[in-house]
Amino acid sequence: MAGCPTILGMANPHDTATPPRRRRSDARRSIDAILNAARIVLGERPDATMEDIAATAGVTRQTVYAHFPSRDALIAALVETAAAEYATLLDDADLDTAPPADALAQFLSAGWRFLGRYPLLLNAGAAQIPRPHSDPHDTAPPRLERLIQRGQHTGDFDPSLPAAWLAAAILGLQHTAAAQVATGHLTTHEAEALCLESTLRLCGGQARRRGLS
Repeated sequence: MAGCPTILGMANPHDTATPPRRRRSDARRSIDAILNAARIVLGERPDATMEDIAATAGVTRQTVYAHFPSRDALIAALVETAAAEYATLLDDADLDTAPPADALAQFLSAGWRFLGRYPLLLNAGAAQIPRPHSDPHDTAPPRLERLIQRGQHTGDFDPSLPAAWLAAAILGLQHTAAAQVATGHLTTHEAEALCLESTLRLCGGQARRRGLS
């Protein structure tokens, strides 16, 4: 009919709309880029702004705020991501089946890889970091305590000290060693070697006689 658009001539709004799956994929890439930028920038400068993070991520400030309504929300999401990565590293470390002293070395190795990726968590201002539901500081102690208890039961570690105390001491020792690297007092290789040696001596038992001292 004259004056009326035909069906073929009408624009179909769905022809130009972005499919939902594509939008979700694009959003996921933006979130991953923002979190990775936050990991890098905040690791170097804990007081970095959302604008700094956006610039490193290659997105606009508005895009950052679209996914994370506040700086605290972004940092909390980053810590959640860190906790998940740490849990994966510990899952892959064979902590429950390797000989206890070897498993302890693998636990420390996983910790070094984690701290290398997330130096923010070693910063003196880390106490001000909002604690999310999943926190890396909650991930390691029970795994390490269980490993120490296994070594005490098998006679590889000295059972005279509580496993919970040893776990806390070992984690503190590794954080101290990492801080020595950050301040330039030790190289990474020196810190890792000293941390492992001190940890095995701390646990005592057969670990001290493994030729690692």
